[in-house]
Amino acid sequence: MDRLQFEVPVRITPAPGLPVEEIYSVEQALDFLQNWPKRRQGKVYDAAFNACFGATVDVASAEEACRAFMAFCRVSGLLARDMMFPGKRGNAARAFREARA
Repeated sequence: MDRLQFEVPVRITPAPGLPVEEIYSVEQALDFLQNWPKRRQGKVYDAAFNACFGATVDVASAEEACRAFMAFCRVSGLLARDMMFPGKRGNAARAFREARA
């Protein structure tokens, strides 16, 4: 697997009515971020851009870039509804098992 590939693609809905897109890598995330309108950029955008750029120069990992990009998408309302958050599924399963015990 390419070191800049995301373990799980980030699924986004760029605009209402458009189909879901999948972002598979740091490079794709950077392309998306570079086309984001300047007037809508902020701290979360900066964190995502810096993490993705950092991954391309070995200052950050692809996993860190993916998490930052996912946070940007969530805050911006772009994250597809069916996108699973890492760790959430395991916590729900654990809570279910504990409730049954």
